[in-house]
Amino acid sequence: MFRPSRFLVLIGLFLSSLRSAVAESPAVDFELDVQPIFTKFGCNAGACHGKQRGQNGFQLSLLAFDPDFDFDTLAKESRGRRLSPSQPEQSLLLLKPIGAVPHGGGKRLEPSGPDFATLRNWVLAGTPRAIPNAPKLERISVDPSDAVLGANSQKALKVIAHYSNATTRDVTRLSQFQSNESVIAAVKDSGLISTNTITGESAVMARYMNMIAVCTVSVPLANEVPKEIYDKLPRKNLIDEQVWQKLARLRLTASEPALDHTFLRRVFIDIIGRVPTADEAKQFLDDPSPNKREVLVDHLLAQPDYAEHWANKWADLLRPNPYHVGIKSVLNYDAWIRDAFRKNKPYDQFVRELVSAKGGTWRNGSTNMFRNRREPDELTTIVSQLFLGIRLECAKCHHHPFEKWAQDDFYSFAAYFSRIGRKGTGISAPISGSEEYVFTGKSGQVLHPGTQKVMEPRPLFGNSPALPPETDPRDVLAAWITSRDNSFFAQVMVNRVWMDLMERGLVEPVDDLRASNPPSNGPLLEALAIDFRDNGYDIKKLIRRITTSHVYGLSSVPNDRNSSDTRNYSRHYRQRLRGEVLLDSISQITGTTDTFAAAAPGTLAKELWTVRIESLFLDAFGRPDENQDPPCERTSEPTVVQVLHLMNSENLYSKVTTDNGVAAQLAKTELPTAAVVESLYLSIYSRRPTEAESKTAVALFVAEGVVRRQVIEDLMWALLNTPEFVFKD
Repeated sequence: MFRPSRFLVLIGLFLSSLRSAVAESPAVDFELDVQPIFTKFGCNAGACHGKQRGQNGFQLSLLAFDPDFDFDTLAKESRGRRLSPSQPEQSLLLLKPIGAVPHGGGKRLEPSGPDFATLRNWVLAGTPRAIPNAPKLERISVDPSDAVLGANSQKALKVIAHYSNATTRDVTRLSQFQSNESVIAAVKDSGLISTNTITGESAVMARYMNMIAVCTVSVPLANEVPKEIYDKLPRKNLIDEQVWQKLARLRLTASEPALDHTFLRRVFIDIIGRVPTADEAKQFLDDPSPNKREVLVDHLLAQPDYAEHWANKWADLLRPNPYHVGIKSVLNYDAWIRDAFRKNKPYDQFVRELVSAKGGTWRNGSTNMFRNRREPDELTTIVSQLFLGIRLECAKCHHHPFEKWAQDDFYSFAAYFSRIGRKGTGISAPISGSEEYVFTGKSGQVLHPGTQKVMEPRPLFGNSPALPPETDPRDVLAAWITSRDNSFFAQVMVNRVWMDLMERGLVEPVDDLRASNPPSNGPLLEALAIDFRDNGYDIKKLIRRITTSHVYGLSSVPNDRNSSDTRNYSRHYRQRLRGEVLLDSISQITGTTDTFAAAAPGTLAKELWTVRIESLFLDAFGRPDENQDPPCERTSEPTVVQVLHLMNSENLYSKVTTDNGVAAQLAKTELPTAAVVESLYLSIYSRRPTEAESKTAVALFVAEGVVRRQVIEDLMWALLNTPEFVFKD
């Protein structure tokens, strides 16, 4: 029998004395008033009762995404001890959070506080599921939504809830706050923002129930910058204007333009995936034309290497493991991707063909996405992430903790893949040798895992397109994804290309577009996405737009007003080269070719059709794990393994020292030593050596007992092992 202590008796008397006041208290609604308290104090968080099996036998839906489940758990489970209608003052819901009885979560509420009063009034009113004509929460707003604060300053946020009956309520006290850059602007539980001395921007997220609002906090650099500084900056296209506006807001100044040789090497690597040859470098450096950078960009975009380099990037995102789906299937999938880039297929057409692919896996390579991902929920995660930048994985089990997506959204989207039919022997890893046919089945359904309701296909937002019975749901989905009205579609692709060229995405991670993860420059992302859409989703035109901007051509050398900037593109950010770019460039510099298994002679690293092809070099420099499910993002951080490989690899040593290589050929020529040194610098760094560098290198050739070829090989080896070669400046 439950025997309350003397303290419990006092609490009971306290509650009993207030019963008469219940009629005068505002009506309490479970969803509008009670659940926000659970969320604010972490009761339904993943570390407490919101985890999969709850805590100590008591489970709530994560972050209150399922009100019906929560109400039933409170009112109907545990024989009424959590909510006791006959003895309301003995309800565990009231006793545990104030510490009147042992509670693993500790004391969460004060008996005299407003939140406890709300719970008390709800219990004493008989724990109604809902009050008559209760409004629905539609959205929240935060005031201010944009703030420019000085260093070491504070600003209090106010969160307003907006309801369906046009009423509002201040819910700041029950909101949760989080900053994505707490070193710039931290936020307390009360919503008080405190800035530091670091210049930059932070997005402070306010979360109330399942709604999110964001305040952008900017902390400018100290001291004003004359407006003329920004007015005089070149504006070659829409990118420059948006970046200069952001720099002016933060009082950052742009670095100087990159030198010609830096731009030359940068744009070669970015567009065609290799460094320039010595002859290409000399031709560009000696060209006096004022528009030679724009001409070079157009020239590179027309090269066959463009398609191979950029298709290799997309192969990372789409290509499955051949030991799962079969070697021939992966080979055809890779060929389909490369053919699309060789034809400069519009991106919307590329995605439509992929999402709605039908036919044989050996005849239509795009169908292999459906050979690899075989369940609707698997396809939902890859399609939404790749082509919309929306990560729905969390919503598979519960409401997304940082977004508006719920289980209904996930499984309604998954329903578009419910009628995929397959004919063939299917997957029989590790062989999976036979062809499989993908077609539109006559039936199929997706069930909600909680309610077992049959889910109808429905897009994540906007109007639900009509779905005639004879129509493949994937055709309708593909049309919705690539619609001109779907801003996510263009923005995620623009962000992905921007990251490839500028080292940092406007949104990081590149495929995680959500309100609580805002872009570093929202107007720029929107403007680029509209430009991309209006140009027919032409990827080449998008690359040209970025690479011909003044911003792209900035130096990476910081000045005294942008050295701390890492997200606003006041300077170019250095990036370690992809493994394929490094290997193909080394082969070009040394005059050698690589031999890969399952590939034709002379195949370049960027032309390889699977990461299963053995290469210690490419593995060392971060190509994706063949057992990892796509999409596979690469890491660009340098490692000790990479340094040791460049210094000690037998394969690289043989490339430098081969009798048929560049070093041996240069040694046989009658070129002056200074010309030999210049040739090496041009082929490796895309620049001529400085006077000091030339003098030091030439001196190596005149030392007693040296062999000309050995000096050339040693110099080449040394230059290949420098950061200037390994990094894109």
